[in-house]
Amino acid sequence: MTNLMSIICEPESPEQCSQKIQNAINQGQWVQLTTKQKELDIIPEGLLQEGQGVIISSGGSTSTPHQCLLSIDQLNESAFATGEWLKEEQIDPKTCIVFNALPIQHVSGLMPLWRSCYWSSKHVFIKPSLMRNPNTLKEAFNTYFKKREEPKVISLVPTQVKRLLRDSDGIHWLKSFDVVWVGGSPLSDGVSFTARKHGIRLSPCYGTTETAAMITAQKPDDFLAGEMNVGSPLIDIEIQLGEKNRLQIRTPRLAKKIIKNGKVEPIKVENGWWDSGDIAELIPNADIYNLKIIGRIDTAIHSGGETVFPEHLQMRLLASAKKAFIPIQEILFIPIEDEEWGQRLIAIISFQGQINKIEQSNITSQVKELVANWPPSEQPVGWYQCSELKANELGKWDYKKWEAWLKTKRKNS
Repeated sequence: MTNLMSIICEPESPEQCSQKIQNAINQGQWVQLTTKQKELDIIPEGLLQEGQGVIISSGGSTSTPHQCLLSIDQLNESAFATGEWLKEEQIDPKTCIVFNALPIQHVSGLMPLWRSCYWSSKHVFIKPSLMRNPNTLKEAFNTYFKKREEPKVISLVPTQVKRLLRDSDGIHWLKSFDVVWVGGSPLSDGVSFTARKHGIRLSPCYGTTETAAMITAQKPDDFLAGEMNVGSPLIDIEIQLGEKNRLQIRTPRLAKKIIKNGKVEPIKVENGWWDSGDIAELIPNADIYNLKIIGRIDTAIHSGGETVFPEHLQMRLLASAKKAFIPIQEILFIPIEDEEWGQRLIAIISFQGQINKIEQSNITSQVKELVANWPPSEQPVGWYQCSELKANELGKWDYKKWEAWLKTKRKNS
């Protein structure tokens, strides 16, 4: 019988959650991470695989919520591979200070802690409340940046980077890091441009819960030189493109089992290759390939016989709005069924600052002009404004939430 412990993670108390995780692992238990807001399936202990590790939630390759069983060996392998990547950047992992500003119940927040333990390096938690205030953030951690001989690394999501880049203290803080890994969602052209202008050493990367985080990472020097991709595979990763350019991954740290609808089942692989659910492009670079993510297969739509990737269009429109000095904060495209086209897109937008209804109407008209020359299959057929529009804590969109919001809005309009 395998022991199982569920741990509720409090965003503002990551140290307590960290200690509970370490204690459970030391006792040979499987640790299931969750929050007060999320109900997880009850797992019969007899269904768990032997050994110990962490059970962590994932959206999955088809947006079907499930949990991944990541063993100690797989988590260690991920930490080892990331450490080897740092060594290629002339950074000794043991001497690093690893800053952690992401939720520990997600793999992106768990792995900084795990890496620091594996490397025997320093680890510093940053609470969400501090990340929302660049001035307080700078003051709270100023002592860590006085001595430049200790390399400093951090993992962030684009939403956090974008917020910090709006403030001079945030920019100064970001410039203090030797590596800023950025993943979880695409990095916009506007954020990339601003970061490069200030010499911030971003490292756009790609990873999944199923693979214990990082798959590829771009070298900061390549980012600063203007390359637009998420880098090349880490030492223990193989990638290839399958049918219709679906990204496939082979690695020894791929989770062997997932938990879905209360059942433990093997993860689906074919000859060791796992389908990530992303559409990608492999860009030749000397004797390696760099990875470029085009979009999610589960968010792609079919409109008028064309395959359309809403995420790509959102970034494109945000970049055009920025270039035209149109004060748009966020844009989200939601698909609706259409008898003639199959599916069409509806746009939800939020504006920067406080503006009145007349200004909102004028700005929306300007945004519509930006898409006037797009192919008809890509043009939104409806536009809605929502001041509360934003991604979640990991920079990802909760599509079910906004689909429900849009359904209510259209019903009442």
